[in-house]
Amino acid sequence: MPYPILTDMAASISELKVNPMKVVASGEGRAIAILNRNEPAFYCVPAAAYEALMEALDDVDLVRLVQARMQEDAVPVSLDDL
Repeated sequence: MPYPILTDMAASISELKVNPMKVVASGEGRAIAILNRNEPAFYCVPAAAYEALMEALDDVDLVRLVQARMQEDAVPVSLDDL
């Protein structure tokens, strides 16, 4: 059964064990698929890429919140009441 590899680069677990930082550096800031017996076991994601991913996910959550609030009824407010 073929497995999709969702990166441009892949390395074996053996390569990762020998020199983890070399494997990470070879991705040039992008994620690397780590293979076990030619199947993706996990993805090695550099810290900066992971932080960017978390920021993007936070943005998606904020967009959903804004869209939900836009569906709520507006409350009339007078500037004098503020």
